[in-house]
Amino acid sequence: MVTLILLFVFLSPLVISFNDRPVQRNPHSSGVVVYPDGNGEFIYQVESKAVQGGSDSAIRASLLTIIEPISGSVSISKYETVPDNKGKIVAYKVWVQRE
Repeated sequence: MVTLILLFVFLSPLVISFNDRPVQRNPHSSGVVVYPDGNGEFIYQVESKAVQGGSDSAIRASLLTIIEPISGSVSISKYETVPDNKGKIVAYKVWVQRE
């Protein structure tokens, strides 16, 4: 009886398709780094290539669509641009608070 059970356990995945593939969840292919501020807030550093928009409200909306799948419902306290040596915007530093 034990032999039959072992045969079933080890040979059934070869014959039966259980469709047990891992779900790939990658809402954004952007690099996001999260670290605590120390005042109960979190700082998210988001790559600039993932952010779309030119106005302040468009940038905030784009940042929220990137950050909310990671952290849940949050509100943006403030954000700053992170430039490289030539002045090109490389990333955005975003301070958020949980709602």
